Amino acid sequence: MSGTPATTISCDSIDWMNLDWQDELPNNIKNVDALKAVLPLTAAEEADLRQVVDAYPMNIPRYYLDLIDPTDADDPIRKLAVPTTEELIVAGAMGETTPDPYGDDKHDKGNGILHKYAYTALVVATEYCSMYCRHCFRKRMVGLPNNQTVENFRNAATYIAAHPEISNVVISGGDPLLLPTEVIRQMLDALKEIPHLNFVRIGSRAPVVYPMRFADKELLDVLADFNRSKTLQVPTHFNHPNEITPETAEAVKRLCEAGITVNNQAVLLRGVNDAEETLVALMNGLMSIGVNPYYLYQCMPVARVRHHFQVPLKEGIDLVDAARRRMDGYAKRFKFIMGHDIGKLEICGRSGNTMVLKQIHARQEAPEEASRLLAYTLTETGGWLDDFDEVALD
Repeated sequence: MSGTPATTISCDSIDWMNLDWQDELPNNIKNVDALKAVLPLTAAEEADLRQVVDAYPMNIPRYYLDLIDPTDADDPIRKLAVPTTEELIVAGAMGETTPDPYGDDKHDKGNGILHKYAYTALVVATEYCSMYCRHCFRKRMVGLPNNQTVENFRNAATYIAAHPEISNVVISGGDPLLLPTEVIRQMLDALKEIPHLNFVRIGSRAPVVYPMRFADKELLDVLADFNRSKTLQVPTHFNHPNEITPETAEAVKRLCEAGITVNNQAVLLRGVNDAEETLVALMNGLMSIGVNPYYLYQCMPVARVRHHFQVPLKEGIDLVDAARRRMDGYAKRFKFIMGHDIGKLEICGRSGNTMVLKQIHARQEAPEEASRLLAYTLTETGGWLDDFDEVALD
């Protein structure tokens, strides 16, 4: 399934999958002058963009920019990639915001390790991405300089080896697959001989926004070689069916041919995918190219993100239920998730104004909270757990 809009910006003749990924990176759109050369901007939009980019950097691959319909101010791909002045909002009708809704800072063990759940270590390997998504929940970190990547990762591997309760590792960022291939090989080698590790995940949006990365046979060989020792998976991040293109399908195909399982973690986003038809097309489209729908996250209450991207939970629950009714069994396997400070919560549904959740992961200091049921009274506008009052379950 191809979701490429009929009207694109300028690059229709480029064979993206035959470009050298490293040579193409310098062509990314990183400032307003470069953007307005390829995307029509009013004078007011230009002034607003300069204000936003001063606070939060912009980085858009030409490939991804080419998916935007320049005649549509509400184009969903544009909303995911191009800054708006709504990013300057830190408080408003949706409620309070926070720079760290997931509680990363509380579980930072140094060298990029976040150890929130006993059995999982997350390693932030880089702060660089091929594209700076406007809804990023690590927005405060994106674009920061990244130094001593391999040395930090070796120290992280030492921590992981010393904690036998850790059964799996998530290499995250930023986007780890935008690191040089040799760096990725060294990081994976550091994990290969740790006996208590069952599998490793590399979280990457590159299959979606920078698919030419997977034209690099050396990268695929490195991933396939590690996968022969320990199971390797790539969680990726498709949010809209227009991101499912021949190029992204080819990137996924190459990962699958290397033996890598590709799962998708989408985010429910106002103005991007908050429509029944869009969610159905997204999940069905993912299945058609070999990507497993895994999570649909409730947008976190991140400062400069919440007030234009978060969907009220009452509305979101009804939307997800309506979309699921139209999907087959495999497409509807995804969990509607809230990644909260207390742990991961599956949003199971609602009865009237009572929302029911199941906690599927708990902080290691509170393991008894895992698998418990929770209920909260919904409001019309609340979008996060902290907006609601808890109610007792019989």
